[in-house]
Amino acid sequence: MVKKLHKPWIKLKEYIDASDYEAINGLQDLCHRVDQTALKLELDYKLEVYDGIGKGVEDNHEFMYFNGEELIGYLGISSFGGSWEVNGMVAPDYRRQGVFTKLFELVIAEWKRRDSGSMLLLSDRNSESGQKFIAGVGGQYKHSEYEMFLKKDAPAAAQYQLEGIVFRKATNADAHEIARQNAIYFNDENEFSSENMILPEEEERRGVTSYLVEKEGQIIGKVNLQLTSKLGAIFGLGLLPEHRRKGYGMTLLLMAIEKLREENAKEIMLQVEADNSNALNLYKSCGFDETSTMDYFELKQEDKETVLVSEKL
Repeated sequence: MVKKLHKPWIKLKEYIDASDYEAINGLQDLCHRVDQTALKLELDYKLEVYDGIGKGVEDNHEFMYFNGEELIGYLGISSFGGSWEVNGMVAPDYRRQGVFTKLFELVIAEWKRRDSGSMLLLSDRNSESGQKFIAGVGGQYKHSEYEMFLKKDAPAAAQYQLEGIVFRKATNADAHEIARQNAIYFNDENEFSSENMILPEEEERRGVTSYLVEKEGQIIGKVNLQLTSKLGAIFGLGLLPEHRRKGYGMTLLLMAIEKLREENAKEIMLQVEADNSNALNLYKSCGFDETSTMDYFELKQEDKETVLVSEKL
């Protein structure tokens, strides 16, 4: 059943607060029940960033479309020091009335105003409407990631840890080493340059904690952990090339799992690039199962003046 727009209005914000979080999360739950597809909105992370002090709308990250008091559409920008990641949704009963198109036009305007770098548009592979919209605006396929959740009966980490490995929280003094490792693991020196990096202690205040793994006093790898609403997330995990294929990767992953369990995470998830077979096999061997596939499509700087929104969602 298509519902008519009777009192549409749009709210733009720099950060979301608890009230925004509740409304957006409710819309996300509705869309998931109807569509059975995944979204990557980073709501818990964004709520952690919010410090309760009004900052105005100088830099907009949150685009919310209302019909009266009801939130019916949302598009959000996530930025972790590199390309923007853009993902959103429209309530099922309000689709094909231009809601998503209008929100996307506002995101494009913000992109131009802030002269940001490339933009990544995200869509679950099984979302026909999302894939069609991105094709319509010229997004070029970049890569895919599997979302994976740890099975409830996964073994305890302590059974498989290697001797002599130290797992410690990173400090600001480790920032350059973290940036260096990110450039190695993710093949983008510009995106993870020192100029773009967020200091570990600042990142922890936003709800993400960086850990380094050492052997005999030498740093051999890193990982980031996030715990929000009892969901633990593992990301940014990597080992330096000279220390691979020695069992350290499994040890690092299992230590990360154990740390999240100690913090009472009820579920643990991670994302891995679909073509990274080594990492995928490692995660499966430690008890993770694939639950969805997220496709990433890129709009580059030269596309800013040519993006045309033609598809109505």
